[in-house]
Amino acid sequence: MTTTQDIYAPRFLSGDEFSIPTFRLLRQDGTLHEGAEAPALARDQALRIYRAMVATRVMDERMMAAQRQGRLSFYMQCTGEEAAVIGAAAALDDADMIMAQYREQGALVYRGFSYDEFMNQLFGNELDYGKGRQMPIHYGSRKLHYMTISSPLATQIPQATGYAYGQKLAGDGHCTIVFFGEGAASEGDFHAALNMAAVHEVPVIFFCRNNGYAISTPSIEQFAADGVAPRAFGYRMHVLRVDGNDVLAVLAATREARRIAVEQNKPVLIEAMTYRLAAHSSSDDPSGYRSKKEEEAWRDKDPLQRLKHWLVARDWWDDDEEKALQETLRREVLETMKRAEKRPPPPLDSLVTDVYADVTPALQRQLDRLKTHIRLYPEAYPRGARSLDPDVKAREADGDAGDDSVSDPVNQGGE
Repeated sequence: MTTTQDIYAPRFLSGDEFSIPTFRLLRQDGTLHEGAEAPALARDQALRIYRAMVATRVMDERMMAAQRQGRLSFYMQCTGEEAAVIGAAAALDDADMIMAQYREQGALVYRGFSYDEFMNQLFGNELDYGKGRQMPIHYGSRKLHYMTISSPLATQIPQATGYAYGQKLAGDGHCTIVFFGEGAASEGDFHAALNMAAVHEVPVIFFCRNNGYAISTPSIEQFAADGVAPRAFGYRMHVLRVDGNDVLAVLAATREARRIAVEQNKPVLIEAMTYRLAAHSSSDDPSGYRSKKEEEAWRDKDPLQRLKHWLVARDWWDDDEEKALQETLRREVLETMKRAEKRPPPPLDSLVTDVYADVTPALQRQLDRLKTHIRLYPEAYPRGARSLDPDVKAREADGDAGDDSVSDPVNQGGE
């Protein structure tokens, strides 16, 4: 259905007629902007949000350092974007579904995913929920309503529309939030998902983390329009742009988006303006495409410091509590990493399960050939050889990842 006004001479519109403001509440010093009103937020939840932000930052710093030491094959950080991710998660019901891209580990931290659970996935050991089948950072948790991450970019966006349609039919008052970067918004899946959500009126929140870069491509080279938010008009969808480093603004924006989604069965698009302070991944070197001056300007807008200032001003936090939290989290990261490294990999037979009700003859033949190959060359597959034959004295080609001498990788020059 279209609604138009008649005109009698050609008059084209460029989109400049639409100007989308940015919703903000907190200044960097933790004070509210003039005329701004903080959302209702109890002390316990405020501290839960802050602790989740700090816990995510600490884990990211140490695991990136561990990757640089060769302990992990790959890692991605949330650094600089914690307010956008955790502020949004805090606005949801714990039974709402979260579909992430790959930089939203903070949402899992907020919901209670433990460091042990993170480490088991990162090292792909026998306690990994994904049984070692995914590369690192592809977390998932059924109990925490966090859909397992999938590598292909933007596939989660139309899946979120479909899942939310099911929630609408169930009528239980829940919604889905789907996270993605502004780069993923250039995929066709983004447009298909928004169109389906708008047409079928489903309770989904499309949450775009506009961190300025699609890997090395700056947003100015990705699209000519004013960011991602104006695209909502093409689908007649509610939209809001928010300061993604302002956790109170993100919380308030997502709460209202959830209300619209659940009460009206309407999709909502939120564009959170933030910045990726870290590299895109452990395989990236941002010095090749952005300046140190630019990075430092955004470090001055650190979302953790902004919330900390607000908490301190309310006498909800102090330096002693900060020091104790940092020390506890660093110790816990190192201890859980050490435990995860020591655990054996999943049983080799699990490679061929969970697809068919019974393992097919072809898969069984492949598995048998794999076992024969590993037994022929145990020195090349020490962990696999030990899992097949515990008495095999395979050469410790992997350097015994469970070495008790492990200490803080950051302080060992891992960065």
